[in-house]
Amino acid sequence: MRTFYRNVIQVEILSEEVYDPEKDLDEIYRDITDGECSGDVTVITSNQPLTARTCAELLIEQGSDPGFFGLEALL
Repeated sequence: MRTFYRNVIQVEILSEEVYDPEKDLDEIYRDITDGECSGDVTVITSNQPLTARTCAELLIEQGSDPGFFGLEALL
């Protein structure tokens, strides 16, 4: 039986303006290392074991395909 996990990473950003929530991780990294923002990354804030079905549903919520982990038959 395969095991799947949901790992949550948290980034705190301090800035002088409202931060754009549409930025990707590369842009966030540049902003807090070389840009006008200060940031703190908590590497892992939680690890949750998932059932295969829950993992497939979360993949869809992320805009990914359950086939990424071979879970397309579960939905």
